[in-house]
Amino acid sequence: MRRADDDQNDMPTDEPGGFNDLLGLYVTEWSSERAVVELTLEAKHLNRSGNVHGGALAALMDNALSLSGLFCPVPGNARRAVTLSLSTTFVGPARQGVLRATGVLRGGGRKIYMASAEVVDEQGNLVAMGEGSFKRTSGSESPDGVPIALLKERLTGHRG
Repeated sequence: MRRADDDQNDMPTDEPGGFNDLLGLYVTEWSSERAVVELTLEAKHLNRSGNVHGGALAALMDNALSLSGLFCPVPGNARRAVTLSLSTTFVGPARQGVLRATGVLRGGGRKIYMASAEVVDEQGNLVAMGEGSFKRTSGSESPDGVPIALLKERLTGHRG
């Protein structure tokens, strides 16, 4: 997943891409205790009824929820977490346009935290809502995070 401003800064990206890039998710706002992730709907995001697939909505929310507890103000560093639980409620259909998930940190401690999120369409209609609990990975307990190069090394098992 990319930040909306990734192309405009010289900092290394802190996301490896993969599934989030496949879906087309973008982080459009990110600060301490809040994250906004957007998805521009395409045919690949729709179910057989022509509405956004619940799996796409769940992935969108999971990202906004987890990122709400992972903001890192240190350039070149990042924080990571794994999802422990995810609860979703699908409220209304969406077929086109941009969906916006806003995740808000609600509580927790150094390792475990909880967040809630809402997904709205371009008109502000509620499409889905959810809650999740997350566990920060080693080194991510600190707001200063871990150097991105070290995170990539852990991910691949290779230095450099």
